[in-house]
Amino acid sequence: MKLMALNLPRDMDENTLARLFKNYGNIKGCTLVMDEKTGKSKRFGFVEMALEHEGEIAIKALHGSKQGKEKIRVKKAD
Repeated sequence: MKLMALNLPRDMDENTLARLFKNYGNIKGCTLVMDEKTGKSKRFGFVEMALEHEGEIAIKALHGSKQGKEKIRVKKAD
């Protein structure tokens, strides 16, 4: 299941994002979207969970959770 994580802290890196989701199951891939001009995070990314039920668990656990000073949003990617 592919998930979209929004409103991520600007200083979060791909490894931190992957570790956050690994708490809820195996991940197949993780991508943090970066601004090409500045090299800084655009504050959202995608995580692909190995199993659909693990993705659902991650959404329930992480949507609305506080990461640093930010309240992140997690949803199924279209």
